[in-house]
Order: sequence, then structure tokens, then C-alpha cells
Amino acid sequence: MRLSNRIESLPPYLFAQISKIIAKKKEEGVDVISLGIGDPDLPTPQRIINKLVDAANIPANHRYPESEGLPEFRQAVASYYKDRHNVELNFEDEVTSLIGSKEAIINFSLCVINPGDYALVTDPGYPVYEIGTMLAGGESYKLPLTAEQDWLPDLDCIPDDILAKSKILWVNYPNNPTGAIANDDFYEKVIAWGIKHDIIIAHDLAYSEVTFDGYTAPSILEYSNAKDICIELNSLSKSYNMTGWRIAMAVGNKDLVHALRTIKSNIDSGAPQAIQEMAIEALTGPRDDIVEHNKIYQLRRDKVVASLEQLGLTVNNPKASLYVWAKIPSNEESSATFVSKIIDETGVVLTPGNGYGEYGEGYIRVSLTTPDDQLDEALQRLNDYIK
Repeated sequence: MRLSNRIESLPPYLFAQISKIIAKKKEEGVDVISLGIGDPDLPTPQRIINKLVDAANIPANHRYPESEGLPEFRQAVASYYKDRHNVELNFEDEVTSLIGSKEAIINFSLCVINPGDYALVTDPGYPVYEIGTMLAGGESYKLPLTAEQDWLPDLDCIPDDILAKSKILWVNYPNNPTGAIANDDFYEKVIAWGIKHDIIIAHDLAYSEVTFDGYTAPSILEYSNAKDICIELNSLSKSYNMTGWRIAMAVGNKDLVHALRTIKSNIDSGAPQAIQEMAIEALTGPRDDIVEHNKIYQLRRDKVVASLEQLGLTVNNPKASLYVWAKIPSNEESSATFVSKIIDETGVVLTPGNGYGEYGEGYIRVSLTTPDDQLDEALQRLNDYIK
């Protein structure tokens, strides 16, 4: 059999590799504790599960859904954006449902990238931005994120020849993997820059509700003229601990939303209606669950930051996201060798920074999605090993 060139070109997916490492170590009898994957351990709130149970018993929900989502779901998204971000959205043409944000990154790349086009992606960054570009036949130009620039891309450093071929800029704040946040000046600048150069701004807002220390994460659509050039992907995965249910939304410029709907209508049949019903409950119900979850995540963040700093690591103390981004000791060869030694010696899984791109080299990402007793044990093992 002969497979496509794109299959041959696809790199191993970072988290699939991590899962294989975990499985192998467990087969060897190692007591593995994973701090490597951002999959919330806290359960989906019971009121949302109850809604799913009720919706699953409605025969109409057993049939094919519409790929753009139930009108009631899109209305709930629009209401959420009005209440949470003071953003007006027309649910008819500025909102569409997603089967999680990950598929939308791939599918939206198919909407805008032709062979020879460039996508501007941040490095370190979520690997799927680059993979989506490659699957669409395009090239990725990487914009370094560094501590010196507060983990924000320098849009003025892009060569003119790359700029002329660029169709889209992917931005993601609160950021994975660094936990960085973006300020008003950045959003205003990036929107004006996108309009000036006719480059679509795609904002990945997966961590909008996972925030600490009183910080509130904005939507890019809160800023003037954003709808002229922006599409935003948002998700219930991290906000409501619903990673396994695969439900999200894309909002913003109606032409971009329409393009995504067109691609998706030819690829998938939409999110199951019962899951959309549970999403409606999440979006329109009380926010008490988010507040309580964030208290737990913030305590874990404080614990991880304090422990890593005591071990001599330089730590980016995040105001949002599910991750702590830390610089490895200067005497270590690389991020990959450091985390490899850690799992071999302690059974603790960390994510190497270079898994997010070359500018992630020298860093590790620690997830806050492990139960507290296991997190305490993992930090103790790290302390015993590094000291």
C-alpha cells in the first residue's frame, strides 16, 4: 500500500508520544504520576451531567445534528459572550459549533491556506497550528515567544517576503504552554496590524475561564474593529472540565464563520445534540463551578511554583491557564533529556518545552490537572531527585 505524502510528513503528535511513554512505564511496574497533559482531573459539574442524561433520553437527539449547531446552542453562546465579554454576536451567522477546538484549527486552516501560503505561528506554541497549515499545503513561519518580550510575538520582525505570502496569524492567550497573558495594547495592535496587511487573526481562547489572582481574560472581540479580521475559537473543555465531551464554538467575522461552516458541513455532521444541550446548561447556568475550580487550580499553581523555585528553577508564575512554565537547570543538556531522566528516576512525567517548538528548548511545562495527593507526591519525588 502507498499512503499520502502528508502522512509521511506528519510528525508524531506530542501528547500521543507522552501517552505511550506513560503506558510503557506502567507496563514496567513504575508508579507513574503524570504532570504532562492538560486534561482536568476535576469532574464535569453534576448539573451539566444531569442535563446530558435528560437530553440523551429525547429521541430527537439520537438523530444527525446540523454541523453549525442547534440554534439554541448558538443563542446560548451569543448570550454568554454578551454577559461575559460585552460582545454582541448574531447567532445566525457569527457563531458555529465545533467538535472541540482542535478540529477547528485544522478545518479553518483548510479554509484559508493554499499551497505556497504562509501561516504565522508562535513558537513555543500549540503544535496543531503548524500541523493544520501543513495539512492544508502551506508553510509555517514561526514567531519566537521569549521571556524578554513577555511571551508576546514581535510582529515587526516578519520579513516582507513572508508577510506578502501570509494569510493568517494564530494567537493564543491565556497561552499554552507558557501561561502568559496579553494586554490591551497587544490586542489593539494585532487587530490594526491584521487589517493593515489583510491577514486573518485567529485567536484561540481555550483557557478564558481558568484565571487566578483576580485576572479576567478578554476576548479579542472586545476590541474595536475585531470583527473586520478576527475569528475566535472558544471551548468548554477546560472551563467546565469537559475535555471528553468535545464541544466548542467559533465566533467572529461572519465570512470566516461561514467558511468554517462550509468546510465542516463537508467533513463532519456536527456535535451530538445531547452534548450541545449540556453545553447550553454550562453556558447559561451559574458560574459557581468555575470559581471553585479556579480556587483549586490556583492552590496547585502556588504549590508547584513554590516547589520549583525552591529547587532553583526559574518559573513563569501564571495568572491563567492550567500550566506552569519553568526553565530547566543550566547544567542540563536539553529539555528532552531532562524530562527523560526525571521519568526514569522518579516516575514523574513532565512535558519538554521543545515539544512546542525550538524556542521552547530549555523549558518544561507542568500541568495542574493532577489530584492533590498525587501532585504532592510528584513534587516530593522531584525534590528528592533534584536536590
